[in-house]
Amino acid sequence: MTSPRSPQDTWKQMAGVAAANLIQEGMVVGLGTGSTAAYLVQALSQRIQQGLQIVGAVPSSQATYDLAASLNIPLTDLDIHPELDMYIDGADEIDPQLRLIKGAGGALLREKILASAARRFVVIADPSKKVTQLGHRFPLPVEIVPLAKTPIKLKLSKLGAQVELRHRDNIPFITDNHNYIFDCTFPQGISNPAEVDAQIHSIVGVVETGLFLNLAQQVVIGGPEGVQIFPQ
Repeated sequence: MTSPRSPQDTWKQMAGVAAANLIQEGMVVGLGTGSTAAYLVQALSQRIQQGLQIVGAVPSSQATYDLAASLNIPLTDLDIHPELDMYIDGADEIDPQLRLIKGAGGALLREKILASAARRFVVIADPSKKVTQLGHRFPLPVEIVPLAKTPIKLKLSKLGAQVELRHRDNIPFITDNHNYIFDCTFPQGISNPAEVDAQIHSIVGVVETGLFLNLAQQVVIGGPEGVQIFPQ
């Protein structure tokens, strides 16, 4: 017996379908990772079945690659197409300046690479992801080289973070890039995301942070009032 579908799932699907409708003929698109992005991938597959022709899609994770391949979406990579027309992905938190926290799904490095390679980065989400200040609802993921985990944890703690090594099934979570993730909770939130991002990036052994700053151009929110896109 299947569990009843939550309103949040419906809203995620609404956002995914609306974003898939932004994809135009002949585009090279990047596909994000996570539950909302999965709805995008399904909606894009339906559009392709209905006749939409794209040059190809670049997945941001092995999970998204597997889903897109199973749905017969034509796939490519950044070696063949180093510039994307559009990248579409979910977010864990979105502030009023369209700054994001991403990485709950563990694909933050590849997601940021694709976002930075895209002419347009569109974020898809449900209303729960909108926040007034980053860092209150979700910890900030930081991808790190495993060798340096103990020195990095010490330095992150000195920045005021409560640092936890991400685990899955009681063993350290390994990213698609064979790295670890620290989930960093800032008890007062992140008042200056650019400063925190720079401080963390200055730590040797840090690969990337889940702060996505000056990357997102548009947000598509599915919610009880329907789909809202801003800025228009």
